[in-house]
Amino acid sequence: MPNTSPIIGCWNDSPTKNVQRGRTHMNRRTLIAAVTLLAGWTGTAMAEPEMTLNLGLVGGQQAPESIAMGQFADDVLSGTGGRIAIRIQGGGALGGDREVVESVQVGTVEMTVVSTSIAANFAPELKVFDIPFLFRDFDHADAVLNGPIGNEILSGLTNNGLGGLAFGGMGFRELTNNVRPVKTPEDVERLKIRTQQNEMHIAVWTALGVLPTPMAIPEVYTALQQGVVDGQENPVGAIINNRFGEVQKYISLTDHAFTPLVLLISPSIYDGLSDADKAVFTDAAHKAMARNRREVETLAKSGLETLKGQGMTVVADVDKAAFRAKLDPLFETFAAEFGAEKLKAIQDTQ
Repeated sequence: MPNTSPIIGCWNDSPTKNVQRGRTHMNRRTLIAAVTLLAGWTGTAMAEPEMTLNLGLVGGQQAPESIAMGQFADDVLSGTGGRIAIRIQGGGALGGDREVVESVQVGTVEMTVVSTSIAANFAPELKVFDIPFLFRDFDHADAVLNGPIGNEILSGLTNNGLGGLAFGGMGFRELTNNVRPVKTPEDVERLKIRTQQNEMHIAVWTALGVLPTPMAIPEVYTALQQGVVDGQENPVGAIINNRFGEVQKYISLTDHAFTPLVLLISPSIYDGLSDADKAVFTDAAHKAMARNRREVETLAKSGLETLKGQGMTVVADVDKAAFRAKLDPLFETFAAEFGAEKLKAIQDTQ
């Protein structure tokens, strides 16, 4: 048997951050499966890939973005004839979201998939997507992200030391907490809510009367369990995959923000690819984001029943108009920061 690297959709969610590139441990059964798949593409077992890239993310193995990145890894390996492999380092193995984006920016990690809310700390043009109640539904978000507006922003990421391959989405964010059902803006006042490490998110929740507590996602479960914070806000899929339903009583369907995803690559890596390989990466990235959407929508449909089964109370009758009205002063600030024309262009996208 040739010395074949274990790289096909390989998953590593070890807590250690000092992961050697090109090396991971696999059992014999997995190794045989890898060689068999490679043989299916070429008729013979393929040689060790010329390049193995680490893709760090914080999602667990069953998270929609993790499943999508597994497909991305398979498509890149197949599309390059086995020359380029992607090793998925999941579960925060390479650090929290913000840490991994910084690592991609400086080139110590090759790739990541992350919410634009986190990436906006490094690429301010992404901040526009954090505006609450910006998107009507998933179709609207898709049309913006994968249309002229999204493409312009994606191509501009190189100005911030990041390469952007494709946008996707984690879905709409909902609010959970352990104190009371939330139906109106008054219900959230003085609650300690974990927010993303993002200035706009902090400003929005502060305007609503919340005591925002920025925190990396790997720390949130324990913080909820120990009462360090009262609640958090995330799409249903993320709430389930991070097991927050085990330590939260109420989920309010606020739909207060849509969370885009962006697949990032170190520019030095991308620039070193041939034009043909760049096309493989781009095509695989867009197919992976389409897969991510299917996984997100499937999970959203079944997720509320899952959370009910964990003992959570679902609050559906949320006064979203009242939440948006309380944020009206901030919308004037958003128009000044991002341009009223850009916001109108987003709102008018069909």
